[in-house]
Amino acid sequence: QMKLLIVLAMLAARAASVQDLSGKTFTFPVHNDQARVRLITTKQQLKAPVCRICRSFTDIRRDHSLFSMSTSGFPNSFLIFWDETHKEMAAYIMGKRSDFRGLDYKPNMWHSICTTWDSATGLVQLWFNGRPTIRLYAPTSSAITGTPMIILGQEQDSHGGGFDSDQAFVGMMSDVHMWDYVLSSCEIKSYVDELSFTPGNVLNWKALKFHITDKVLVEPKSVVNCLLQNCIM
Repeated sequence: QMKLLIVLAMLAARAASVQDLSGKTFTFPVHNDQARVRLITTKQQLKAPVCRICRSFTDIRRDHSLFSMSTSGFPNSFLIFWDETHKEMAAYIMGKRSDFRGLDYKPNMWHSICTTWDSATGLVQLWFNGRPTIRLYAPTSSAITGTPMIILGQEQDSHGGGFDSDQAFVGMMSDVHMWDYVLSSCEIKSYVDELSFTPGNVLNWKALKFHITDKVLVEPKSVVNCLLQNCIM
């Protein structure tokens, strides 16, 4: 029994080790309220401004979370959420919602989604496939502080929990980065074009510490893309 506990502890430690995920993707193949990836950051106090960026691929036609960060005081400290009913991308900053409309969020193709918020001005903005949206005002009184719980694949209604399968993500995610400052438009364009850019200092896809729960796979992005394009390997 002791040997089994030691083995389980070693497996858990390996799952949460720092890995370079360059050229890889998280694949979420099941629809439930369990499959998720927790992203672990060394930042114990995350202060705004904040910038988060990723690539996602899905064909689901319902509400779903693309990025969920909670703190002890706010389940939706920083949430990116697709609202299927109104066909808009919602950005929640400390519980305050900003809606971005008119996005060509097509199924079965990769999309680059970047969200920025500056606590000094209160302005939040979405960059969708390299194109900026309007800038909206998120009326919050302070910066985001507290130890963050960051989840991909599920949306948190409580700190680290409260998942709902009807809001779960099914598809692929890759190249997730997060900064505690707002990127310049040139840096965002470089990311979209897959050129050289400064990796995230809160979350860095090239040095990512994470823990997988339930059925989530780490796959080479080249293999995933080839399968999507019906290539012969």
